[in-house]
Amino acid sequence: MSMYRPPVRRLTRLYVGLVLYGASSALLVRAGLGLEPWNVLHQGLAEHTRLSMGVVLTVVGALVLLLWIPLRQRPGLGTVSNVLVVGAAMDATLRVLPEQHALAVRVPLLVAGVVLNGVATGLYIAADFGPGPRDGLMTGLHRRTGRSVRLIRTAVEVTVVTIGFALGGDVGAGTLLYALAIGPLAQFFLRVFAARPAPVRPAAVAAGQPGGAILRP
Repeated sequence: MSMYRPPVRRLTRLYVGLVLYGASSALLVRAGLGLEPWNVLHQGLAEHTRLSMGVVLTVVGALVLLLWIPLRQRPGLGTVSNVLVVGAAMDATLRVLPEQHALAVRVPLLVAGVVLNGVATGLYIAADFGPGPRDGLMTGLHRRTGRSVRLIRTAVEVTVVTIGFALGGDVGAGTLLYALAIGPLAQFFLRVFAARPAPVRPAAVAAGQPGGAILRP
């Protein structure tokens, strides 16, 4: 009996998206003008440990994944790959990209990081191999509590930003820019990368459209 093998194109989108996500996060770190909500927490934790941000990101992702158990969430290939790949890609980029001090360099890095994050999110979601651990936590809480995803996401991200900032994480204009821009950017690039359905496919194996959740590392 033959086994189903995911298309190479989808796997390529998945892993290219994850690598680019880690790289985009590194650009925001080097810009030094404010990070994404979860990376504020990761940076704050890294400040108080001897671990790199990428390792902290991986450890936190694994811990968040454990919270899926009582929420009865099922991880996919994309979920596990998110935990393993994004942090490694982030650390690799940080190693080759030096710290920047000139504002004329940091601002373009910030913009490039936000746009690249949108590209990465579109690729990852279009691959449709399951949500990242942090997005799965939010959708799981939504299903278990009945509260809106927007409310839960806002509450979770405000909490992690507050804790991360208290620990020394970088909050600034980049944090606000990311919050305002990532939704429209991700939606645009999701439409760009989403695979068109084949003209003829048996109903039993027809694939659903990619989900609309935003990827978190």
